[in-house]
Amino acid sequence: MLIYSSSEAEDSNDHNVPTTKLFGRERSVHSLLGGGHVANLLLWRNKSLSAAILLGITMIWFLFEVVEYNFVSLICHISILVMLIVFLTYTAAKFANWDLPDIHEITIQESVFRWLYRKVNWVLLRFYEISSGENFIEFFLVIGSLWMISVLGSYFSSLNLLFFCFICLGTLPVLYEQYEREVDRLIRKGSKDAKKVLKKFDSKVLNKIPRGPVKDKKRK
Repeated sequence: MLIYSSSEAEDSNDHNVPTTKLFGRERSVHSLLGGGHVANLLLWRNKSLSAAILLGITMIWFLFEVVEYNFVSLICHISILVMLIVFLTYTAAKFANWDLPDIHEITIQESVFRWLYRKVNWVLLRFYEISSGENFIEFFLVIGSLWMISVLGSYFSSLNLLFFCFICLGTLPVLYEQYEREVDRLIRKGSKDAKKVLKKFDSKVLNKIPRGPVKDKKRK
């Protein structure tokens, strides 16, 4: 006769329970991030471009934080370098009969700004909804999270904190998409354990606090 432990039983029950995705979402990670070029970039659909951007951000952090480069000087030097590269390319193309790239293909597309405009409006709308206090749990969770970020930010420079956010933004979405089922399962088990701890705390501590009799207010 086989005897299963409680953890094994819970694991077997978790496989039978329908999987719930992170934050109760129903869409995929790609569609949640907008489903456009930015989503492809964050989920490393084009690995060379995503790696180049991540490497560029790392180089900028290295120049500012480690080398202590001045921002204005860096912008001017980068502009000078780009202008020299473009000048040499166009000058060599005149003698070698090269096909010059179309300048309109280099410009940033309007869809990027539309995506950013929609996301900013969504963030402002969510901030207003949470601040209205309709959901007290969400309200206090956001306040607690912002307070924790402010405490962490006091121990790091703004540049290091911004660089850390960029690194998380460039790595966490693709890692979550790759290990989505495992992460959702761990979060589901963690939420169950947290609910059990809260129930025990409520029954053993909060319910034992003596409360005085509630007196009805007399109507005048």
